[in-house]
Amino acid sequence: GGAAGLAMVLVVVMGVSGSGKTTVGSRLAAKLGWKFYDADDYHSPENKKKMAEGIPLNDEDRIPWLCALHDILRREDSCRQDAILACSALKKMYRRVLVSGASAIESNQPEQPGENAALKILFVHLDGPMDIIASRLKKRRGHFMPSELLKSQFDTLEPPSAPENFITVSLEKSLPEIVLEIQRAIFQG
Repeated sequence: GGAAGLAMVLVVVMGVSGSGKTTVGSRLAAKLGWKFYDADDYHSPENKKKMAEGIPLNDEDRIPWLCALHDILRREDSCRQDAILACSALKKMYRRVLVSGASAIESNQPEQPGENAALKILFVHLDGPMDIIASRLKKRRGHFMPSELLKSQFDTLEPPSAPENFITVSLEKSLPEIVLEIQRAIFQG
């Protein structure tokens, strides 16, 4: 209620493993009554097997997964359903795929007018120092993230920058503070 006439909102909560995106995204969705998706649920069996063996995914592994996530967001958009997705989205290219789908990669293809208008997504980057995230991951039960895999995430990370539509939030704040800060950005943005 109260948001009548406002454009619907797609939010991607992004950051390295252990930055708290699933916790933040699901809490935000619960608070707003929006749909929540966790990108990790949409990996192929092959990707899941790789990750279980501690092998970092490469772009080839990630593109079909990101395209599937784009399709979910596009479906929500066409139903005018607000949605929040927790997704690492570490590279600019990955975020472009979330926004534009496969056409982001096949940039040499002529754009079909109106067919694939880019989605309007607000990227929320949960940002913080590696040592804090590493110590959080150590406390996680049943979650195995070798420190070299975390380092590879930081090496891969391309923080969002203009003209991308994003906000950066410190993951060192409390969960309620983080959620509130994102809410403000959504409703004042």
